[in-house]
Amino acid sequence: MADAVGSIDTPDAQDEAQDSKKARKGGKRAKKGPLKRLALFYRQVIAELRKVVWPTRNQLSTYTTVVIVFVVIMIGLVTVIDYGLSHAAKYVFG
Repeated sequence: MADAVGSIDTPDAQDEAQDSKKARKGGKRAKKGPLKRLALFYRQVIAELRKVVWPTRNQLSTYTTVVIVFVVIMIGLVTVIDYGLSHAAKYVFG
């Protein structure tokens, strides 16, 4: 009675594991050459780019302006901090 517990699925599971190894050996990639895979890749890239929602000219100019203003503000902030720290270092170290 102790032998029957848990031993029911073991042989079938081993057979299925061996069958799946045999079925997966080649796969889809092994059947296609490198040029076909490259062509498939480019087709998929183009298909994904067609799904992109591109911004309008007005949105693009607005986004560009926001980015340029943000960068100018950050440059100013870093310049002020650098100037202050350089004067503090000159004060401390003479």
